[in-house]
Amino acid sequence: MGKSPQDVLRQIKDENIELIDLKFTDLHGKWQHLTVTSDMVDEEAFLSGLAFDGSSIRGWKAINESDMAMVPDSATAWIDPFYRHKTLSLICSIQEPRSGEPYERCPRALAQKALAYLSSTGLADTAFFGPEPEFFLFDDVRYDSSEGGCAYSVDTIEAPWNSGRIEEGGNLAYKIQLKEGYFPVSPNDTAQDIRSEMLLLMGQLGIPIEKHHHEVAGASQHELGMKFAELIQAADNVMTYKYVVRNIAKKYGKTATFMPKPVFNDNGTGMHVHQSLWKGGQPLFFGEGTYANLSQTARWYIGGILKHAPSFLAFTNPSTNSYKRLVPGFEAPVNLVYSQGNRSAAVRIPLTGPSPKAKRLEFRSGDALANPYLAFSAMMMAGIDGIKNQIDPGEGVDVDLFELPEEQLSKIDTVPSSLNGALEALNSDKGYLTEGGVFTEDFINNWIEIKYEEVQQLRQRPHPYEFSMYYDA
Repeated sequence: MGKSPQDVLRQIKDENIELIDLKFTDLHGKWQHLTVTSDMVDEEAFLSGLAFDGSSIRGWKAINESDMAMVPDSATAWIDPFYRHKTLSLICSIQEPRSGEPYERCPRALAQKALAYLSSTGLADTAFFGPEPEFFLFDDVRYDSSEGGCAYSVDTIEAPWNSGRIEEGGNLAYKIQLKEGYFPVSPNDTAQDIRSEMLLLMGQLGIPIEKHHHEVAGASQHELGMKFAELIQAADNVMTYKYVVRNIAKKYGKTATFMPKPVFNDNGTGMHVHQSLWKGGQPLFFGEGTYANLSQTARWYIGGILKHAPSFLAFTNPSTNSYKRLVPGFEAPVNLVYSQGNRSAAVRIPLTGPSPKAKRLEFRSGDALANPYLAFSAMMMAGIDGIKNQIDPGEGVDVDLFELPEEQLSKIDTVPSSLNGALEALNSDKGYLTEGGVFTEDFINNWIEIKYEEVQQLRQRPHPYEFSMYYDA
């Protein structure tokens, strides 16, 4: 169990903590924060929150209705390791200060509604999620976009394109080739100590940690492994993970990105998400002697995931860049089928041994730009819809989908090829999300409007490669 409000207040007093940092997640999945003096946080603050102006947060309140309240969760308390002055950090949900109701555009409050809906169905009372965010570390990043030009450049000492570069002290080679980053040792892997520091710090902040390693992409791609947790805690952990990764990277003179496809012609960055439902302390996804030992409940959950994936990808893959990763040939799962161990399927059933408690599914198509509160909630709502309506996922597919002949592959449904396609799917398939008032019509329409503007911004701009193809055509 996490700390109670009384525990936090006692810690503030005993350790003479003068500053409290209140962090909350905006629609896009970025942390925002406000630092207050400790005398502003009392027991009432954990119930009614602390007032602030929400009009300048992207996609939130209009200026004429901007009063909002941050309600800290005492279970999320830790001393922020990146501040010079001792500061206690608390993750918050947002509520309406006048009504005391959760703010419907707050991602964390929405996830709380999703869990309440899960309990109300009687199908389960606990949802476990195990996210696996990946990221790139670069030594230098530059980008620019204006009326007269557009360019970007990313660079890392590990990258294969630097094998002929003149480097201070001499080029020692040891570059990692495209798609050969899984798992070389030092000196090819240059980030061992950085990842170790990231992982151990995450553990000190309360995240259950497991491992770390270099990922497949040669251009300095990495992953830190953490254990599963209940939905909201798992989403909190993702936010802390990103915070730690970015700040430790900066400490070492590097920069981290969770963009799905920052490097052409190499593997992109995903966020595979393991998930399972439990009821009364018992797992619901294990079935003895069936395909992959899946229960009927698990099969229906998978049916909901596969049916609704085109629409919830608007939350799990929420950027135009996301769909540059979702292409065949780079290990990105684009085919809407499930399999026991086949990593080319959108839903994989990991090999877990005989323990019913370990039985789970893994949705592999999502990426780490997702707002975790929205992504986890949307996937769970799809799974619940599958159980309620007994949606049959069909048979498991155990062949390598990347090697299937085109004639067979054409019969398999795939994820949308663009953010616009996912937004269109969301607009036409959203009933499962609005069950129980979890995702409101206002929330979904606002999301589509915000994301469609991103689509339009990209549509309007010439792409540098178009000059290669068309300038002198």
